[in-house]
Amino acid sequence: MTLGRTYGVGLVGLDGRMVEVEADIGQTLPSFVLLGLPDASLNEAKDRVRSAAKNAGLPLSRRRITVNLMPADVHKRGSGFDLAIVMAALAAAGDIKASGRRVFIAELGLDGRLRPVRGILPAVMAAVEAGYSEITVAEANADEAALVPGAEVNGFSSLAEVAAFLGADPERLVFPPQIPGRVDSGTGESAAAPRPKRDMSDIAGQAEARFAVEVAAAGAHHLLMTGPPGAGKTMLAERLPSLLPDLSDTHAMEVTAIHSLVSGGRTCSQLLRRPPFESPHHTASSAAIIGGGSGIARPGAASRAHRGVLFLDEAPEYERRVLDALRQPLESGKVELHRAAGTATYPARFQLLLAANPCPCGLASGKGIDCTCTPQQRRRYFGRLSGPLLDRVDLRLQVQRVSLRELAGDGCAEGSAVIAGRVEEARRVQHARLKNWGYETNAEVAGNLLRGPLRPPPRATASLDRAMDRQTLTARGYDRVLRIAWSVADLAGHTAPDADDVGQALGFRQQGEAA
Repeated sequence: MTLGRTYGVGLVGLDGRMVEVEADIGQTLPSFVLLGLPDASLNEAKDRVRSAAKNAGLPLSRRRITVNLMPADVHKRGSGFDLAIVMAALAAAGDIKASGRRVFIAELGLDGRLRPVRGILPAVMAAVEAGYSEITVAEANADEAALVPGAEVNGFSSLAEVAAFLGADPERLVFPPQIPGRVDSGTGESAAAPRPKRDMSDIAGQAEARFAVEVAAAGAHHLLMTGPPGAGKTMLAERLPSLLPDLSDTHAMEVTAIHSLVSGGRTCSQLLRRPPFESPHHTASSAAIIGGGSGIARPGAASRAHRGVLFLDEAPEYERRVLDALRQPLESGKVELHRAAGTATYPARFQLLLAANPCPCGLASGKGIDCTCTPQQRRRYFGRLSGPLLDRVDLRLQVQRVSLRELAGDGCAEGSAVIAGRVEEARRVQHARLKNWGYETNAEVAGNLLRGPLRPPPRATASLDRAMDRQTLTARGYDRVLRIAWSVADLAGHTAPDADDVGQALGFRQQGEAA
């Protein structure tokens, strides 16, 4: 038999597609032909495969080898097809047994070692979903691949081990020697230095700001904090993740899949349970925050913050087009990046935190007598935060400087653990209330539900209705106040928002409009 067949997975964003790898050995002069729209890195597999097979004791045939990657009209990219290609060629030569519906995902070193690849988790998820449960990967990727329910994962360190597993003659095989002191690129999460723990008890005073952050955490609301430098805006933002509950199995799988795609070869042995926190510098480009790059676009900070927090400090310093690019994912919870090579879709359901000074010099708070900025400079500064973007931000907060009395307090401020308990209970109540409509948090609820089955009594919404009549609120703003009111009510243990809950929510919504 001169035809071998194996399977691999091609990724476009987080979406995987099964790729059938066929290898045929002809009768003509030696050559290696790779078909199926491979990219440059995949084309180089021809030389990697030959060297790896020779050094594993299974040199490829000296006749013409033709490898076809199907479907042939879809672009293939990356080194993750190396193992599938060499196993198809060895099967065509009769050096190994047919592998059936087994999927191979690994890069080959010239010495025959199997190297880990990025994106192993979404690739294995796609294979299992398509009905291919038998997966062979590099040993460094095995723990991560095994996180997918239903996957039967075999991890190997070398091509010779894979060939032996599939019935190759053991006397022919050559196993690469161990390299003393070698550090594999597939290091786990434990290799990273632990991040310092940030707790809400570190914040002096700021009772209103602390409550606003608690409300944002309870309902997954977006938040804008405006105030002078040193007021504590960054400290509050960095401590929001400590109030969020652990991710569910489904959300943890989504977050870990994104991490797998952008980790640069590092692997993890367990699902990422804590909500991520991303804080890009204000010089970051649109591609860095939304996603981009050559070929298939890669995820940006917005997708890396999926199910977590995206914090933009000094928000007016970002380019306006970068900020406005966030408007679509804020509404849809995903990012679609269109390129000539294909369209990549990444999840981006994050909480947006914006922090800004009151003016370019930062001294316009209070009486503002020390501020040297002209009215035109102030308008230009906040003009980068467009109206449509701010309209999507639920909570707006004026953060004042901490007084000496607050700074010298007795240090009895609530810690994150206590507040997180209230937030978790509020999330539990929300889930029970909203699960029949397919929502999980108040921030996601559609306006027709807020103004229909979930509408508070008319007495509770009187102040909100007056604001709408005076046209100080848009229709989107009206719905967002109702969402905040439900979060305030959930924290207070109310079965529905009352007039105080709605009034507090309206105050949070309108507080930053003067800026």
